[in-house]
Amino acid sequence: MIIREIQPTDNEAIKKVIQRSLEKLGLNVPGTAYFDPQLSDLYSYYANLKHAKYWIVEMENTVVGGIGIAPFDKEHTICELQKLYLDETAKGLGLGKKLVEIALSFAEEHYEQCYLETMHELKTACILYEKHGFELLNSPLSGSEHSTMDAWYIKETKGKRLTKK
Repeated sequence: MIIREIQPTDNEAIKKVIQRSLEKLGLNVPGTAYFDPQLSDLYSYYANLKHAKYWIVEMENTVVGGIGIAPFDKEHTICELQKLYLDETAKGLGLGKKLVEIALSFAEEHYEQCYLETMHELKTACILYEKHGFELLNSPLSGSEHSTMDAWYIKETKGKRLTKK
């Protein structure tokens, strides 16, 4: 198993992982990542944003998942944890936990808070986020783009906050 930064050659494979995951959940509908315009070229999307990164999980030379961090607000104080998806073959191996840890480590270097959007019915994901210190919000942050999501979380990122005086 390898976790590495996304490369241009990963675009099609990670798009398939994301879309298959959403299809299995019945979430291949507008208002989800399924129809995000950047989904066909995640490499360029993250490469062209300041303080943004997307990581790929590879098992036996096959892309089986990924996670991203990108700026959420114009002031670049809040990032969004984005597109955490794993293929069925990669679930139950602790990869979600590892990906969240990598993403949060990066977020702490650049942001004061980390935001994410998900669905209450994705109980395993919600538990994972809560174990990593995310707190449930009553509503999405202004500027949210995924209208189908019904669970919104935020976390203070200790690294940036500690260096700001």
